[in-house]
Amino acid sequence: MNLRTIIKIEPSDLKIDHATPVALIGSCFAAEIGGKMADGKMETLVNPFGTVYNPVSVSNTISAILENRLFVEKDLYKHNDRYISLLHYTNFSSDLPGTLLDRINSNIAASRKFLEKTGFLFVTFGTARVFRIKESGMIVSNCHKLPDNLFIQEQLKLDEIILLWTKLLDDLRAFNKDLKVIFTVSPVRYLKEGAHNNQVNKSILFLAVEELLKHSSSAGYFPAYELIMDDLRDYRFYSEDMLHPSKTAVDYVWEAFADSFLTSGALVIWKEARKITKALNHTFMTDSLPMRIEFANEMLRLIASLEQKAPWIDFSGELKYFQDIASSF
Repeated sequence: MNLRTIIKIEPSDLKIDHATPVALIGSCFAAEIGGKMADGKMETLVNPFGTVYNPVSVSNTISAILENRLFVEKDLYKHNDRYISLLHYTNFSSDLPGTLLDRINSNIAASRKFLEKTGFLFVTFGTARVFRIKESGMIVSNCHKLPDNLFIQEQLKLDEIILLWTKLLDDLRAFNKDLKVIFTVSPVRYLKEGAHNNQVNKSILFLAVEELLKHSSSAGYFPAYELIMDDLRDYRFYSEDMLHPSKTAVDYVWEAFADSFLTSGALVIWKEARKITKALNHTFMTDSLPMRIEFANEMLRLIASLEQKAPWIDFSGELKYFQDIASSF
């Protein structure tokens, strides 16, 4: 008796290894899977403007990078003597406008260089619900906990998403002809507007993606939504808020993603590299210096072994960390 709806994902013909730069932009899938890839020392660009949720905000992020846009002080919003960018996530704020602008503009320049060589761009849409700031009519990427009366809520129309993204896919093809764009929809539910509106919003995203998959730059769809909502389909796979996937669920989606896209060799290297990066956060349960030194030496041996298999991976930070422990006396 089969008591699950098992989502079968065929291995992708498009493969990723440690020599393949990968960009991930959008909602939770981008952050979670991008973090997993980075843990295994894969070359990634993850949400350079911070987490963005709706198709317009994802498009604004990518367009600013392609245009090499230079942000100036008038592009910032000042609230309670603090400067913020409404096209960025909440951590893009500062008491000093110059400090924030330097961070934003250097980030754009670095991201543009990355996209020039990127083989894959994974785009995750979270919701079709957007917020416009009344003052300018601009769709914001994040409300930064500003007063509600400063914004108007809207639901994006299917046609406007398709029109916006068709042009953006054209621009991406002109910018990097080898770039492969893969879409996914976030399984996180947005219930502030009610369960029905959440379903309507997700439906708009699915219909938009289905149309965008016809574009020559689109290389496919990854079913992150279906893996959580149809395959796992149980609240034990959610975090305490009952909206976001639990660590177990994220690991499940990662395994499906890795099995589909990563080469077998890349997966082996990823697992070994992840042991090293995770060890940076290792909590010692003893004050015994010899045990700490032995642990560091074990990691140094693992780094040396992996450097022979994958000399292109930079372990300089990890080397220094464990060498400092190993040389303690």
